[in-house]
Amino acid sequence: MDLSTVTYYFTRYGAIAIFVIVFLEYLNLPGFPAGIIMPLSGIMAAKGNIPFVWVMVITVAAGLLGSLLLYGIGRKGGEVFLDAYTRRFPKQKEALQKNLEWVRKKGCAGVFVGKLLPMIRTLISIPAGVVRMDLMKYVVSSTCGIFIWNFVFVGAGYVLGDKVFELLQ
Repeated sequence: MDLSTVTYYFTRYGAIAIFVIVFLEYLNLPGFPAGIIMPLSGIMAAKGNIPFVWVMVITVAAGLLGSLLLYGIGRKGGEVFLDAYTRRFPKQKEALQKNLEWVRKKGCAGVFVGKLLPMIRTLISIPAGVVRMDLMKYVVSSTCGIFIWNFVFVGAGYVLGDKVFELLQ
């Protein structure tokens, strides 16, 4: 998905587009880069199309919902899912294995820190489900990490405005 397509959906569908695209990005689907999606949401807020607070609420909710879906897949399908996933995406096998160990050793702190690291932030949910991390602890640590990540990127778009848009083109 390119910048003009994302911009079109954001301007045409507003908050719904922000939610759907951020949700898909948190599912780690190719073509939905946070470095474009989040700042663009901030730019929309800076232009007065949607309040900044609502952008944050929408992006955190979408991120948490996507993360919970991956957590649930990890919890229900566990090792079977990981095997199938890594056969389909072999380049991500090493990252998933590292995430699994990280979550086992670090628990909530591992999930929180993982949500702040590119690539790991979307994949950390599956191992958290596989190791059957307590759901409430997972939700709290994920939400905190998601909030910080989204705030930095949405805030950059809000503060820098069109300068970010020019850099992205």
